[in-house]
Amino acid sequence: MSPSSSSSAFGEALRRLYFVRFAFAIVWAALLVPNSDTDGPLLTTLLVVYPLFDAAAVLWQLHARPEARRPEVTEWINVAVSALVAVALGVASTMSIAAALGVWGAWAIGSGIPQLVTAVRNRRSGGQVPQMLSGGISVLAGSAFLAQGLDGADDIAGVAGYAVLGGVFFLVSAIHLSIVRPRKR
Repeated sequence: MSPSSSSSAFGEALRRLYFVRFAFAIVWAALLVPNSDTDGPLLTTLLVVYPLFDAAAVLWQLHARPEARRPEVTEWINVAVSALVAVALGVASTMSIAAALGVWGAWAIGSGIPQLVTAVRNRRSGGQVPQMLSGGISVLAGSAFLAQGLDGADDIAGVAGYAVLGGVFFLVSAIHLSIVRPRKR
């Protein structure tokens, strides 16, 4: 496979992944909002599933990349952090909503930075500007969530909005790839 066709295949794989990530974010947020102020097994499950899905999506992206021999440090950091956060959210959500919100905030900061770096590096695949913005916004939103958690917040509904906004960025990227990729063939 030529470099241009492997780049095109990777762009198509990203497009599909971004549509899936958008749909997941919308469904997850719709399930979270009515349960955002009640701790219990459903909230814990929702909070754990989100970072696990994120880790799985990044792993899938790693395996879809045509230059698999190139080190993908930022993606592996994202996978490891997301897996650890799933465990931390599981524990924190049994303690308090504020603790879970603080963990979520720290995760948003920690995953936003590698997302930004990865999007900058993948810019040649197209559709990465929304991902760059999403990474930057993750750092800012994460700081706000962390502060709210430290302040003792008793509702975690704000993370649903954060997930939806992230999903919209994935949708914009997918649409961009749908428009740009056919022209490049």
